[in-house]
Amino acid sequence: MTAPALGERFRGRGALVVGGLGLIGSAIARALVDAGADVRIVDALVEGCGGNRANIRGIEDRVEMIEGDIRDADLVPALLEKREFVFNLSGKMSHLDSMKHPLEDLEHNCRAQLTLLDACRRLTDPPVVVFAGTRQIYGRPETLPVDESHPVRPADVNGIHKAAAEEYHLLLGRVYGFPVTVLRLTNTYGPGMRISDARQTFLGVWLRALLEGREIEVWGDGSQLRDFTYVDDVVRAFMLVASDPRAHGRALNVGGERPVTLRELAETAIAINGGGSYRLVPFPQDRLAIDIGSFVTDDSAIRTLLGWAPLVPLEEGLARALAFYREHGAHYR
Repeated sequence: MTAPALGERFRGRGALVVGGLGLIGSAIARALVDAGADVRIVDALVEGCGGNRANIRGIEDRVEMIEGDIRDADLVPALLEKREFVFNLSGKMSHLDSMKHPLEDLEHNCRAQLTLLDACRRLTDPPVVVFAGTRQIYGRPETLPVDESHPVRPADVNGIHKAAAEEYHLLLGRVYGFPVTVLRLTNTYGPGMRISDARQTFLGVWLRALLEGREIEVWGDGSQLRDFTYVDDVVRAFMLVASDPRAHGRALNVGGERPVTLRELAETAIAINGGGSYRLVPFPQDRLAIDIGSFVTDDSAIRTLLGWAPLVPLEEGLARALAFYREHGAHYR
């Protein structure tokens, strides 16, 4: 389905984007604005979570922006007023931080989700809810590629809380009769991602290093496999599942265009940048303890069900991201 045809499903309809100043949330907000939807954004701007007001530059006057925390049970009902769709991108993503501060991670990834869902289930006409899950819930893969039947065995506290949040969504949606879909995302990248540190993605740190003339550090031997999804492809997945009842009540993997080793990724980014270098370094011990090794997503379920597939090749996505940060990097450091 083309982007304009998909956008028609949202024209004139109310949507709430939770975590709407982050990479994916802001890109969803832009797509909804372009589609003619009535868009409300809420973001708590929690330090280290990737929310950045620069991500909605150019559409500020076309969205309703609320700085607030969905753990606030008094705030959430007002956020949901006249909303037919809720795109839930809230939560913390740092695996290492979750091991150091597990109770804080619990607050943002569990209590916040329950507060939002409890308000949804109390509505006479509850919205469609799409939650951003993560492949991290699978932990260290038993086999590759990993499909939705793989055991859920998180390797860190963040993964445990994300798995719980996913189950909250599916359970409450099922029991109280409102449509919910979970998308288990792999490494999402593109313009607007955090590049100041590796809390959300190491790729942002790599691109920043290239643009600043510094060497990329590849941990381990660089043979680890990963898959990467360009943000526009992720946005299309969110809009497809929100607007198609066949996806409701399900948890679906969303994978990348193709798997690459970390060495190949570094070499590709260097070539696209027109220069740079990388070196292999030993894993930091605290990272090694929770590293999952190679991971490749099997997303055949969403491809078969809805016809979704990533359209942006890795090389093109990296080129777009590098170009964006050459021009706008000062807003993301």
